[in-house]
Amino acid sequence: MHTCRGLSEERLVAADKDVVGEYKAFMKICFGCQNRYESQGWSCPQCHFAPALASDGNPLFAPYLAEQNEGFPTTRYNEESGNFWFRARNRLIIWALRKYFPAMKNFFEVGCGTGYVLSGIRKAFPSVKLYGAEIYSEALTVAARNVNGAEMLQMDATRIPYEGEFDVIGAFDVLEHIKEDELVLKQIHQALRGKASGVILTVPQHMSLWSVADEYACHVRRYSRAELASKLTNSGFHIIAMTSFVSSLLPLMYLSRLKAKSLKDYDPTGEFQIPFILNRALEAILIAEQTAIRAGVSLPVGGSLLAIAAVE
Repeated sequence: MHTCRGLSEERLVAADKDVVGEYKAFMKICFGCQNRYESQGWSCPQCHFAPALASDGNPLFAPYLAEQNEGFPTTRYNEESGNFWFRARNRLIIWALRKYFPAMKNFFEVGCGTGYVLSGIRKAFPSVKLYGAEIYSEALTVAARNVNGAEMLQMDATRIPYEGEFDVIGAFDVLEHIKEDELVLKQIHQALRGKASGVILTVPQHMSLWSVADEYACHVRRYSRAELASKLTNSGFHIIAMTSFVSSLLPLMYLSRLKAKSLKDYDPTGEFQIPFILNRALEAILIAEQTAIRAGVSLPVGGSLLAIAAVE
């Protein structure tokens, strides 16, 4: 893994200033007329377009997608908070944010689900302004309850209604679900504030691990390191660090994917039905693995891939 001192508060402040020394306005994008405007609300001052609102008040930028997709399991927060893999991934994400973006003032998660990652970030960074987006509007209702003070919106990741707004954007096991993943990366790039800002991603790795589990989850792909690096670079990012993780459990992953041969045989609840002692033992293995990552080791193989990149 490449080393980086992180993006300092001085660089963040400098990146906010234009050529005459004034602070740039953080822009929203009107989906009605494409006007860029600065506002606390979502009503365009030019054409007066405003997104519809869900019953809980969250704006709906892609309500047609919310209707077309099956409901998000609203019990997922509790399932993730007890599962070794999600707990270990949260630790890795929070470590990466502290190391590479210590001066961030706001953070936007694309595909936030019921808010498990955002809740971890809230505890680690209590003063950071948090935003979350999800296709499933019912998941956002749960996320809002789990993450105090976060701003939520329902949207399509290929159409992000912000420009120059965020210090850091995260997408954790999201890109593999989207055919137009490079478009999403370019939208993320547009929504970031400038050269002091960046993106943090996790994705499943190695097409050789493709299984019924990927089909059930509606994955489009599992990534190679070269593919993800190329797509980030093509989208205007400079890669700061990249490493595999869940490397220690790779043999177990291969074996687990041999069990189910078809969707009929696959039990999607199996990953959450692990005996307590085994669950904690697997978590301890991943914690030990992360010690190497924190020391600067870029693991070459693993079930997942972590990437941190800055705006070029």
